[in-house]
Amino acid sequence: MKHGFIKAAAITPDLKVADPVYNSQVICQKIEEAEKEGAVLLVFPELCISGYTCHDLFLQETLLVACKEQLQKIAGFTRGKNCIAFVGLPLEKDGKLYNVAAALHDGEVLALIPKTWIPSYGEFYETRQFQRGNETPVFVELFEKQVPFGTHILLTAENIGGFTIGCEICEDMWVPASPGQSAALAGATVIVNLSASNETIGKEAYRRLLVRSESARFLAGYIYASAGEGESTQDLVFGGHDLITENGTVLAESRRFQNEIIYGDIDIHRLSMERRRMNTFALEKSSDYLTVGFWLKIEETRLTRSFARQPFVPSDRKEREERCNEILMIQSMGLKKRFAHTGCQKAVIGISGGLDSTLALLVTVRAFDMLGIPRGNIYAVTMPCFGTTDRTYDNACKLTKTLGATLEEIDIREAVTIHFRDIRQDMENHNVTYENGQARERTQILMDIANRENALVIGTGDMSELALGWATYNGDHMSMYGVNAGVPKTLVRHLVAYYADTCENETLSAVLRDVLDTPVSPELLPPVEGKISQKTEDLVGPYELHDFFLYYMLRCGFEPEKIYRIARKTFTGVYEDEVILKWLKTFYRRFFAQQFKRSCLPDGPKVGSVALSPRGDLRMPSDASAACWLAEVEKLQQTCKIKENDIL
Repeated sequence: MKHGFIKAAAITPDLKVADPVYNSQVICQKIEEAEKEGAVLLVFPELCISGYTCHDLFLQETLLVACKEQLQKIAGFTRGKNCIAFVGLPLEKDGKLYNVAAALHDGEVLALIPKTWIPSYGEFYETRQFQRGNETPVFVELFEKQVPFGTHILLTAENIGGFTIGCEICEDMWVPASPGQSAALAGATVIVNLSASNETIGKEAYRRLLVRSESARFLAGYIYASAGEGESTQDLVFGGHDLITENGTVLAESRRFQNEIIYGDIDIHRLSMERRRMNTFALEKSSDYLTVGFWLKIEETRLTRSFARQPFVPSDRKEREERCNEILMIQSMGLKKRFAHTGCQKAVIGISGGLDSTLALLVTVRAFDMLGIPRGNIYAVTMPCFGTTDRTYDNACKLTKTLGATLEEIDIREAVTIHFRDIRQDMENHNVTYENGQARERTQILMDIANRENALVIGTGDMSELALGWATYNGDHMSMYGVNAGVPKTLVRHLVAYYADTCENETLSAVLRDVLDTPVSPELLPPVEGKISQKTEDLVGPYELHDFFLYYMLRCGFEPEKIYRIARKTFTGVYEDEVILKWLKTFYRRFFAQQFKRSCLPDGPKVGSVALSPRGDLRMPSDASAACWLAEVEKLQQTCKIKENDIL
């Protein structure tokens, strides 16, 4: 449960129809198995104690009594176990029969939650045996205790903030206004569904869509456990299709037609953050909801869920290609609108032969093609100086010529040398003045050419650079429209690669691939033996780490300790623990210190769920302190040193 991770299990047990004794034995075995795996929330199928397909046998007193007896045994079996389990059974109340989910914890039945929507269509005829459950809870006597009975019941882990469970049963999910929706609005962060959904052609995909969409709309975790093999096949087949989802994402899914247990680590802290962020998600707790509390032993969840090394980049190739095409279109449409609005017919771009300026040029070409403006109206300006290498210079020239833009070369060595003389900067002192003087000279040239040509200067800096402040203030930091402002560095690489794969131009493709193979560098320091001497990732850290930190900080609201934990898991064998901590500290230090640059960013299109625009996506004071975040990282660093000393 540490860091908000709750391990859930959806369980489809083998069972025998109308044999509660056998079924309860299997259920207890599965409870023990799942609890040993660290699962604290266990969900079984609908009517699992009796079997769903008993039909009119549900009306038999013998079956009902046996189910209640076995419920007591299963509840007793949970005593001393660190979990809460939901099992299904038929239960009589006031002379009527209900399809019920029983919540069991530490030897007790905490609540009885009846099914709301009783289907009587197609292959279903539950209204023959069961009644619709009441919403407002009432108390019924069960095993010499008073137990709440009703749909408006929430179960809350009183010692785990944000872990509140709502329950619905099968058909309840398929209706327009589900009990799960009501529970989520009342505060439930996790919805469990005990189901018996039979298999028909195409139903699998629709079922998955429903479960995903329920969790997305509710900003909740959703555990769906369905009946499987062992149910009667007189007229239907049940596939045991289990799903665990979180805010629209499938964390785990069972194989159909194979009864099994699936596990998923639901992040309730992230769900709570999403609800805080989305102010249109308004809790509307009804006065007739009853909250039942329980306690769990706090343990560190053994994580089975994985975290993408590059969270901004889809791992599936087809999805990645679709995403790349969509992003290029968003960037191009944003720029197209800007040119259409201003009436400008020309663009100016500083082209370096690096990834960012390459992507900006590709986007500008696409926008001009959409507008029907000749590509020759794009002025790609290469400005060699002290750190320029032949490789990047050649690629900048080849790229411009291949795309049909106008190449303009302006060597800035003399101008920068004169400027350094004017401000008394020692040419041998390769400090920040030496570097930024070149960047600002380039920006001045671009702005002045834009005035000369009545053009717009297109910015090339990406979102990762903006997050780290890796840009010269009023240098490459400034433009008239920043097309890459919403694209992180790890994604820039894939966008250029996608263009290389799909452009159908061998010459252009070859240039783009060489750009991709070139080390990321601002090229502000003199080369060594003709090769780049200043590699960005040696100075500020690997961009794949910084993009990872950025995503889980801004998109998910994770604290440093949690980010470090999942980074260790994700980058095992890639980076040592102390290396991750070193760059995590650098990330927080630079992210806070460099906000002043983001506070005055040029316009640029948002392309994903994480963006840094001060006009909507990141309202952050430029003088905010990073002390809390850095203190947490420093504490982790001390812990890391202690562990290292223990080993030594």
